[in-house]
Amino acid sequence: MVILGRQGSGKGTQCAHLVGQYGCVHVSTGDMLRAAREEGTELGIAAGELMDAGELVPDDIMNGIVAERLQKDDVLSRGVLLDGFPRTPDQAEALEAMLGDGGLTLAVNLDVAVEVVTSRMVERGRADDTPEGIARRLELYEAQTAPLLEWFGDRGILEVVDGVGEEDDVFSRLRSVIDPLV
Repeated sequence: MVILGRQGSGKGTQCAHLVGQYGCVHVSTGDMLRAAREEGTELGIAAGELMDAGELVPDDIMNGIVAERLQKDDVLSRGVLLDGFPRTPDQAEALEAMLGDGGLTLAVNLDVAVEVVTSRMVERGRADDTPEGIARRLELYEAQTAPLLEWFGDRGILEVVDGVGEEDDVFSRLRSVIDPLV
């Protein structure tokens, strides 16, 4: 399963609930990159050099790191909840190829309005959560994610879940789309 949503939509909080409920492995892009780097894999070293230079990790390296992670025993035995990957239709195509037929079960978009996530990010008070920084990240997300949502929708595996409200209410909405598939 893939979880999508704007920064500040509550993905991290809901991923913790999903892992507790379903026993799957939560794999985030940041965690994958750090783990590959720490393991000293060829791809991890290449990604680390790019990150140190402030560059985005290109699809070929990111796809390779994800492919390595998806072959680990915990993912193979328990399934995976991907957070932050794929970010583009090209990455989604690569993921589909990695998992094979029927491997990609569901993509959930945790939908929270821009105004709400902006307010949430301002309230959490991180150093990079300036109005300009927030606006830029949300702009990039919109540009990258619209085609990705269409890609998942074309395959009939996209569910949009309202991410506004109490934490437990949002989790209940997520369960209502996931439970029929497990």
